[in-house]
Amino acid sequence: MTFMLRRGFVAVMMVFVFAFAKAQTTTTTNKTSPKAEREFKKYAFIDSREIYEKMANKGFKSVEIFSKLGDTYYFNNDYQNALKWYNQLFKLDNESIPSEYYFRYAQALKSDRQYAKADQLLKSFAVKGDLDGRLKSLENSPNYLTIVDFQKGRFDVEPVSINSNYQDFGTAYYGPSQVVFASARDTGVFYKRRHSWNEKPFLDLYIADRDQQGNMSNLEKFDSRINSIFHESTPTFSQDLNTIYFTRNNYEDGELGADNDRVTRLQIFKSEKTEGKWSKPEAVTFSEGGYSTSHPALTPDGKTLYFSSNMPGTMGSENTFKETDIWRVNIEDDGSYTDLENVSIVNTEGRESYPYISRSGNLYFASNGLQGLGGLDIFVSTINKDGSLSNPVNIGEPANSVDDDFAFIVDESVNTGYFSSNRVSQGDNDDIYRFVQTEDLRPTCEQIVTGTVTNSITDEPLEDALVSVVDINNNVVVTRRSDSNGKYAVKLECDKTFFIRAEKQEYNTAEELVNTPTVTGVIDVDLALDPKSYKGEVGDDLADLLNLNPIYFDFDMSFIREDAELELQKVLSVLEDNPTMTIDIRSHTDSRGTASYNERLSDRRAASTRNYLISKGIDESRLTSKGYGESQLVNECSDGVKCSEEQHQNNRRSEFIIISM
Repeated sequence: MTFMLRRGFVAVMMVFVFAFAKAQTTTTTNKTSPKAEREFKKYAFIDSREIYEKMANKGFKSVEIFSKLGDTYYFNNDYQNALKWYNQLFKLDNESIPSEYYFRYAQALKSDRQYAKADQLLKSFAVKGDLDGRLKSLENSPNYLTIVDFQKGRFDVEPVSINSNYQDFGTAYYGPSQVVFASARDTGVFYKRRHSWNEKPFLDLYIADRDQQGNMSNLEKFDSRINSIFHESTPTFSQDLNTIYFTRNNYEDGELGADNDRVTRLQIFKSEKTEGKWSKPEAVTFSEGGYSTSHPALTPDGKTLYFSSNMPGTMGSENTFKETDIWRVNIEDDGSYTDLENVSIVNTEGRESYPYISRSGNLYFASNGLQGLGGLDIFVSTINKDGSLSNPVNIGEPANSVDDDFAFIVDESVNTGYFSSNRVSQGDNDDIYRFVQTEDLRPTCEQIVTGTVTNSITDEPLEDALVSVVDINNNVVVTRRSDSNGKYAVKLECDKTFFIRAEKQEYNTAEELVNTPTVTGVIDVDLALDPKSYKGEVGDDLADLLNLNPIYFDFDMSFIREDAELELQKVLSVLEDNPTMTIDIRSHTDSRGTASYNERLSDRRAASTRNYLISKGIDESRLTSKGYGESQLVNECSDGVKCSEEQHQNNRRSEFIIISM
């Protein structure tokens, strides 16, 4: 019998159902080891890892071997070693790689700060037909690293002194001066109870004193009626401290319960204190053996319970590996539960877990499906009075890192709190960190404006451009410098009017009017700057350098139209700024009409263009012109070929080729 509960990934335990195909070398084909398959299905990842690694070291290569090896590290949150094997997996260039591995590989790449490659892997979901919430999250926030960096520095962080050499995580406030948390520190004298998932001791709840700075002391085990011989973690308490909800294996009457797959899942248990004694814990009615429910979190008024689960209706429930969502349920006065609801605005097909609700009404939770730095990141969403939630925001470094960060709680009366992370051990053990919040939480409504500053001619990003936000009274509200990728981010008030202005030496200033919406969100405002002078080389086409719109002539005519004159003014400006430049004006037609007629018409149009520039003061010795008719088509639309008007238009073009500088 197998059971599942763990640390940073204690987020959720789920079922693997994998089809094992053949493992191959360049000369040999062998089936995957039956023993490795059995151990993997039992979630005994440490044992299966040894078997798969022996096969890999002997030169066997297959999707099954490399994916399972990567998984044995990935699901123990050792992303660096997972990256090693996922790299090998994708070197196979095998179309049979399940789409979910694109996401796991992307997460492992983020742990190594290979964000560009990770984003490209995530976009490959769409190529495989898996356009899910994780990709939509990336598409909605393509500048997510800039947004995350914008939040940087809101917390002073350090590990607490009571961390052990084992797993310590998942703190909960117990009154004004104590905390309760889960730990795998093993106090057994005669034996150690260990979990085959990762060969680590089981978890119990511990209680400790805390001071206003978050320092913890006087550690001891929590009540024996709550702790069992298996896993307990992530408690939450009512304000009067007489009710506890916590996570435990599906365990009753001294035995582990199991589903039809012989998997013991997680359940939320409840106990009440009467005359100083906790009652026998009982599973809540919405927590059943066929799926996991875990990590309960009470709202301050005690009327709503948030939790994580992979119950039916979870966004990732159709995946081979079932992920968890944040759910909530109302608690009635008689203790019954009503209006079970998936909190869809914060959920993706990835893993959302570890909810916590602060006194001011902020939902903190961990996610690897929303865009972050890597692994589980901590996000915050405001709970409005009507129960709706704002779009989640990554709380940034140093609370978040490239590793797993989760189980965030905060005492807003003193701006201190705790979260858990495996950032030091990189998957081996979790530790508890205390923090001081040096900056207030985000206001109820705000807009993050992001964008990219580029060269309007080349589309290249411009670094160190000055981006200013100006209000309607022409007051500068905030300034930022674009980074090496031309990106910037600023935070603005909702329901206001601003001008976003970008400027850089040797470029003309650009400005966009922005009316911020009335609800929290993210706006993209890109700014393209025109160079004050245009550089080019002999052989370049000014039409390309200047990104000219087509130079249109009326049918069968060669005089300069008003719209064409606007484009020619750009060419004129370059010639004036570069007095030694000479150019050859070349005019082309489509294939309709006779070749001789088209050549004469294009020659008249090229000459008309040349004469226009001469009339504006350009010396005629700097300009030559020639019409090429239909002799240099850029596509297959020759005589007799049926083409669209747009295809013909591509052939009706003007070129301004630099002859000398």
